[in-house]
Amino acid sequence: MIHKIKAMYDEGRGQSIRRIARELRLSRNTVRKYLKQSVDEISAVLNQVSRHKRLDDCKPFIISLLQGFPNLSAVKIERRLREEFPDMCCSRRTMRRYVSALKEEVCIKQPRYYQPVVDMVPGHQCQVDMGELRDVSIGGVMRTVYFAVFVLSCSRLMYTVASLLPVDTETFIRMHDAAFRDFGGIPQECVYDQTRLVVIREEFRELTLNSRFAEYAARAGFAIRVCEGYDPKSKGKVEAGVKDVKHDGFYGETFRTVEDLHGYLAIWLGEVANQRIHGITGEPPRIRFERDEVRTLRGYIAPVVHPDGHDAVTRQADRTGLVSWKGNRYSVPMNWQRQTVWVRETDSHIIVLDAARREIARHERLAGKGGLSRNNDHYRNKAITIRQLEAQISETMQPLDATGLLALIKRTLPTIYKDQLVGIRQNLHARKDKIRFEELNWICDRSTLTATRFRELLEVAPAMLARLAEQTKQVNTGALQRYEGIAGGHHAHV
Repeated sequence: MIHKIKAMYDEGRGQSIRRIARELRLSRNTVRKYLKQSVDEISAVLNQVSRHKRLDDCKPFIISLLQGFPNLSAVKIERRLREEFPDMCCSRRTMRRYVSALKEEVCIKQPRYYQPVVDMVPGHQCQVDMGELRDVSIGGVMRTVYFAVFVLSCSRLMYTVASLLPVDTETFIRMHDAAFRDFGGIPQECVYDQTRLVVIREEFRELTLNSRFAEYAARAGFAIRVCEGYDPKSKGKVEAGVKDVKHDGFYGETFRTVEDLHGYLAIWLGEVANQRIHGITGEPPRIRFERDEVRTLRGYIAPVVHPDGHDAVTRQADRTGLVSWKGNRYSVPMNWQRQTVWVRETDSHIIVLDAARREIARHERLAGKGGLSRNNDHYRNKAITIRQLEAQISETMQPLDATGLLALIKRTLPTIYKDQLVGIRQNLHARKDKIRFEELNWICDRSTLTATRFRELLEVAPAMLARLAEQTKQVNTGALQRYEGIAGGHHAHV
C-alpha cells in the first residue's frame, strides 16, 4: 500500500493527495504521513516483527477460543472479546486480519500426515466411485442419470457405466462386471468410499462389508479397500473422473433414447476421455494402458454370484398379474399375466425378470407373510392413454386432419411415442391461435419430426411461409414481365 501511494504521487508529478486518498479509501493525513517517510524509514517499520499490535493483549484469550473451536468466525470472536474486554477498541477489518494471521501462526488442529499410495504399479489398483447428474434430457424428459466410474490408478484408463435407476447391490455388481470385461482383466484391489453398496457399517475402522458384494469380490478375485469417512483425497483419481463425466461427458447433451445415451458414453470414453493427454502422466491413458498395464491384469471370469439370472427361480403369474414369493404376492405388468417369469431376491428388493433375464418389475421386499405389493402402473393400459392423447391432439387441430402429423411422429420415435404426444399437445396448447393448413403441410413436409422440432417449426412457420410467398410473387412477377416484353416485341414486329 505504501509503495502504491508513492508510485501514484510520483514525487509531486502524479496524482494529488486528495485523489490518492479517494481512490485508496484512506484519509489524507495517512497519505501525507507515508509520503513524508523515506523508503528506509518505511522498511524499518515494516521489518519490526516484534512491534506491539492493538490486539496482542487479547491474544491468549483468542488462542484459547480457537483451540476449542477452530472454525470460529472473526465476527463471533469480536463479540466474545467485547464481553471480556469492554475497553477494547479496533475495527472489524483489523479483527479479521488479526484472527486470520493467528490461525496460520498457531497450530490449532492436528495436522494430517500423508503416506505414499501404491498407485503407479501396473495392475495393482482400480479406484471406483458413484455419481449422479440431474436434469439430463432423454427423449424430451428430464431424467436423473446414475453412473459408476472406474479408473485404473497406473494408466488412468477410465470406464463409465450409467443407469436411470438408483444403483443397488445387484446393479453395482453388474457395473463391475462390465468394467472388468472392458479392461480385459481385474486389478489386485479396488478402492471405494464408505458407500452402503460396499460397507454396511464402520466403527473404529472396523468394517462390516455388504455380504453380497463381498462374496462377489472374493469369487472374482480382487481385494476391497475402503477409505476413511469423508476422505475423498484417498481416491482423488476417480474423484476427478466423476467430475469429468459430469461436466465434460453428460453436461449440455440431449439424448433421444436410453440407447443413444449408452452409445454416446462409449464414444466419449473411446475418443475423448481415454485419448486426451493426461495432466499427470503426460500421455493418453489408452496408450499407457496398452503399453504398461494390460498384461499385468489378471484374467477375469464372471463368478456364479454374478446376477445374470443364475440365482433366479421361475414363478407363474396368476390371472390378476401376481406372483407368489415366500408367502407374499408381487404384481407384474398386464402382458405377463398367466405367464412364466423369473424371480430373484436381493437384500431389500424382489426383482422379476423375463426369459431373457431383463427386469420387468421391482418391489421392496415385504416382511412376514400374507402381504401384497401392487404397482398401479402394472394395471394401466398404455395403449388407451396413447389413444386418448391422439384424440386430444386431433380435437385441438380441427378442422385439420392430424393423421399425417401423428404418423410422422410415431415413425420418427416409436419407442417414446407417448412422451412425444404429450409434447405435441403442450406445444399446440401454448399457441394462441390455431395452426393453419399451410403451416401444417410445411411442417410435415420432412422425413422426421420430433416434439421439440415441431415447437421450433411452429414458431417460425408464419414468417417462413410469408417469405416463401413473397419469393413466389417476385418470381411470378418477373416471369410475367418477361412474357409481356416478348409479346409486345412480337406484336411490334408484326
